[in-house]
Amino acid sequence: MSSSPPADCLLCAAERLTSWHYEDEDCWVSDCVVCMTPMIVWRTHGLPDADHEAALLSHLHRVAVDRYGPDGYYVDGERRRIPDHWHAHARPAGGFFDPSSELYGRFRDDVSPRSG
Repeated sequence: MSSSPPADCLLCAAERLTSWHYEDEDCWVSDCVVCMTPMIVWRTHGLPDADHEAALLSHLHRVAVDRYGPDGYYVDGERRRIPDHWHAHARPAGGFFDPSSELYGRFRDDVSPRSG
């Protein structure tokens, strides 16, 4: 399902502000400007069906394994700041920010679903 993108959608703008790791006609994976974790963004403004979401996430998994190792990350699909444009982050296991982020270590890393 998709909708007309609002003129101010940051994900639709797709500015190259950080490193990009993958892109095709359907999606792109780059480092998030806030948390510096790999983030996948569907180029279509809206929310995909479950099968399409699984296909999109396969691109994020490849980038996340390269960065954090096969068991060193979790997928965070919560869309906090831009809820109507599908995207997901690969966060380091037990944390929220990538170690390269200026915010790493400034906040408690107990926000991940894997922490106890």
